[in-house]
Amino acid sequence: MVDTLRDKGITDTRVLMAIDRVPRHLFLDSSFLEIAYQDKAFPIGSGQTISQPYTVAYQTQLLQVMPGEKILEIGTGSGYQSCVLLEMGAKVYTIERQKKLFEKTKSFLPSIGYNPKMFYGDGYKGLPPYAPFDKIIITAAAPEIPKELIDQMKTGGILVIPVGPLELQTMVTIRKISSSDVLKEEHDQFRFVPMLGNKAKD
Repeated sequence: MVDTLRDKGITDTRVLMAIDRVPRHLFLDSSFLEIAYQDKAFPIGSGQTISQPYTVAYQTQLLQVMPGEKILEIGTGSGYQSCVLLEMGAKVYTIERQKKLFEKTKSFLPSIGYNPKMFYGDGYKGLPPYAPFDKIIITAAAPEIPKELIDQMKTGGILVIPVGPLELQTMVTIRKISSSDVLKEEHDQFRFVPMLGNKAKD
């Protein structure tokens, strides 16, 4: 799988090594075991998916993760992205709005040796009590860039987010230059599930 990601343009060796260390087959239903390491997305329940490895690697590479950084992830899902960040030495805070998925992932990740700080809540609101964050990664499609999340990022920090309509989104990086200025850069196009507000009980 790592060779495939490298062939597709992922050049950050630390990202490739982290993905190589995370056992992706453990995040999928048994029916998917034989294809767990293909570069494809798969359903994980609650209307959510585990992103294809290339998407995970692409976003992680844009995030420019450094060991010890405090990173906020919006959209825990299966926890796969969180584990990649943990393998890179980050301190991960992650929010999931789907109650069943949150409970499943919160129980599962420690069983395979990963312990991000997990929260059930509204990703649009972030985690003000734990701010500021060095970096923020959003793993769902947002119609616009949430200002509340930019406010929770340190100056010099980077936010990675897919922005656009449900059909197709543009991956965007936001670098916080000062308390009032940001530098926006657009990258390739992807398809994500929508980023929704509020908590979901089901």
